[in-house]
Amino acid sequence: MQHIERILVPTDFGAASDAALRYARALATQFGASITLVHVFEDPLTSGAFVGDGTVVMPPDLRDALTRAAREQLDQRHAEHAQALPSSSNTLLMGPAAKRIVEHAEKIDADLIAMGTHARGGLRHLLLGSVAEQVIRAAKCPVLTTREPESEETAAPCNQRRRPR
Repeated sequence: MQHIERILVPTDFGAASDAALRYARALATQFGASITLVHVFEDPLTSGAFVGDGTVVMPPDLRDALTRAAREQLDQRHAEHAQALPSSSNTLLMGPAAKRIVEHAEKIDADLIAMGTHARGGLRHLLLGSVAEQVIRAAKCPVLTTREPESEETAAPCNQRRRPR
């Protein structure tokens, strides 16, 4: 088994991302690994979200405010877990989420990416796609995905949910 030294944990600040962070913390504790928590802000200027005449959909003041809010949320999420993991950091990235996650994983030489997935299916998946799916396809390291816990029972690790015989 490969030794895990660096774990990248992308977050959208949702429950699925929190579940991935819990798994990453457990792995980091077990292997003595560091965690890099990242959030990708999909800036319309870098993601190509333009309207027909080439104007930016999001006004710069709003973009700046949203970027500051994302930074504050990322810093807060990191602070909540920093005491348990002294060897951790956080980074705010800009651009297309999957692309930036994969690039950052390569930049820090991550041994594992642990990320949440919303597990959309059907038409929602077709229309919205999946950042996790794109990361899985492009990443050079293993990717651990977690779903948003549906209940207290499904929030427990699989080995603790076994049914009695």
